[in-house]
Amino acid sequence: MKSRRSLPLLLTALVAISVAGCGGPVKQSDASSAGPAPKGFPVTVSNCGVRTTYQRPPQRAVSLNQHATEVMLALGLQKSMVGTGYLDDKILPQYRSAYGKVKVLSKEYPSFETLLAAEPDFVYGGFASAFDEKEGRGRAALTKAGINTHLNIEGCAKGPVTMDRMDEEIRTVAKIFGVRERGEREVRSLHTLLDGVRRKLSGVSPVKAVVYDSGDKTAFTAGGKGIGNEVIKRAGGANLFADLDKPFGDVSFEQIAQRAPDVIVLYDYGDQSAEAKKKFLLSNPALKDVPAIKNKRFAVLPLSSTVLGVRVPSAVESLARQLHPGRFR
Repeated sequence: MKSRRSLPLLLTALVAISVAGCGGPVKQSDASSAGPAPKGFPVTVSNCGVRTTYQRPPQRAVSLNQHATEVMLALGLQKSMVGTGYLDDKILPQYRSAYGKVKVLSKEYPSFETLLAAEPDFVYGGFASAFDEKEGRGRAALTKAGINTHLNIEGCAKGPVTMDRMDEEIRTVAKIFGVRERGEREVRSLHTLLDGVRRKLSGVSPVKAVVYDSGDKTAFTAGGKGIGNEVIKRAGGANLFADLDKPFGDVSFEQIAQRAPDVIVLYDYGDQSAEAKKKFLLSNPALKDVPAIKNKRFAVLPLSSTVLGVRVPSAVESLARQLHPGRFR
């Protein structure tokens, strides 16, 4: 979903950043492994094809991508963070104070050199692009440098991504850091919000919806395998491209016209504003007979709310208010 800069790989020289007191290089994860394991450890996690055993909680974590950062802040892990990078939106108000105490390594993804200079023992990526091998940040390269990694499970999910996967992601990160009770509290809080929306929407007829993320020749839309599809469903909508067998994909504007959505959900991020996207769609001749275009009916969600993280329940509530405003008066 994002383009990234090309970065040099200087692994051999940079691994020397971590030096043991006796003068020999050590892996970052080895540097904090002295002494008995804390209660609940070791912990073994299988994540997107990588199996990792944590002897103790990470002490020098770096988060990349907004939803990864906010999961950590929601779990109160800012004191275990030595860096972060790549936001799409402003950090949620309740986390801004904690976020302000974490060093921002770069506006987008940090170079491999910058990442290693922070001396992390753990890197948490929200998108697969956080671990782009061509840019030197592959998970194998980081493992060689003694750095454990975790990828948000939406980046490698095989089946549909549902709220169960949100719970799993939060609980897994909580387990890695030895704060399982915090994880359970966060999950309960998020489901309290979801339950409230469900009660308000009881008995509504689903609104036919299509997501427009971006694109001028074709439309980049939400398919049936990502959390975006679950957001639409729980908000009282019906994703007309739920039959697209992946989280995102390109469809033609003619296909959108054929399916005749009553509302178009705009993902708001990047250089093209939601208003600019509206103008483009309203002027597209292929869509002139679409009910959503005729009625100028759009809903807007920030991109950071449409990926697997702690914002998902609030995205459900926000979209539900836009699709069924009468239920929230």
